[in-house]
Amino acid sequence: MKQQPYPKIVVIGGGTGLATVLRGLKAFDYDITAIVTVADDGGSSGLLRKDMGILPPGDIRNCLLALAEAEPEMAALFNHRFSRGKLKGHNFGNLFLAAMTEMTGDFQEAIRAMSRILAVKGKVLPATLSDVILVAEMEDGSVVLGETAIPLANGKVKNLRLRPEDPPALDDAVEAIRNADGIIIGPGSLFTSIIPNLLVRGIRQAVRESAASKLYICNVMTQPGETDGFTVLDHVQAIENHAGPLFSYILVNTAGAPGDVLEKYAQEGKYHVTADLEGLERAGYEVISGDFLARGDLARHDPFKVATAITAFVDSHFRRPGATA
Repeated sequence: MKQQPYPKIVVIGGGTGLATVLRGLKAFDYDITAIVTVADDGGSSGLLRKDMGILPPGDIRNCLLALAEAEPEMAALFNHRFSRGKLKGHNFGNLFLAAMTEMTGDFQEAIRAMSRILAVKGKVLPATLSDVILVAEMEDGSVVLGETAIPLANGKVKNLRLRPEDPPALDDAVEAIRNADGIIIGPGSLFTSIIPNLLVRGIRQAVRESAASKLYICNVMTQPGETDGFTVLDHVQAIENHAGPLFSYILVNTAGAPGDVLEKYAQEGKYHVTADLEGLERAGYEVISGDFLARGDLARHDPFKVATAITAFVDSHFRRPGATA
């Protein structure tokens, strides 16, 4: 009997949010592709980007590890961060990607090599192979250069763009979006992980034109210097201001974290994102709401809860070949 194809899922974002979703989806029967921002300029990634002229490997590494099915010891090795000497602050996985890129002259081949070693379930692709820099115009008229500098500017982002302004999208990423059955955007830092992908014209056009069902997953907490005081609708409108309308479904966490956890976050200027469900529905969005919060001392999404919700969403829209209406 011929095996039915798995639904094709594309997840777009960066940072820990994207890795969280991938970690949950890995447990389900999907053909997974992660499309990752390459605007990072901080930490180990930023140093390697500056010293070697390669794309920042950090978010790519996080996603590969999230999808890895290798032995835990191997995954731990690639996630190891050096704590002393000249390599202090560097991550082994980042150094591996840098070494493979130098050996092969091809960042994509470096990703494929790490994918083979870690037995990655799915594919991880950069949104573009161009060396892009984030440029933020703030509401006070100032201009901030660089992903790490934006949240430190203590202002409100009015407009975000890339430099160079029109980098070509990776062909494989565009093809994955066009062939997708479901497209998931987020969660992740709104202005430094989510929107940068959508500023790549080929990526946002492919998302807009794709026949896939599209779901945006909003963050649980606000982020200082990026989304202070933002509601879910504010997140959505910021995306639309930069990329136009792309999705009609939104996953929203409505569960509250324990008081001691919220107090700890408040000391860092982070607060629950207000759900404003009625406002979202009046704006024409279909909301998937519920408890998607992980238990523990961090207010973040639970990988399995989110993946289960994504499964229900995608499966409700996915029609297998030969199925009748």
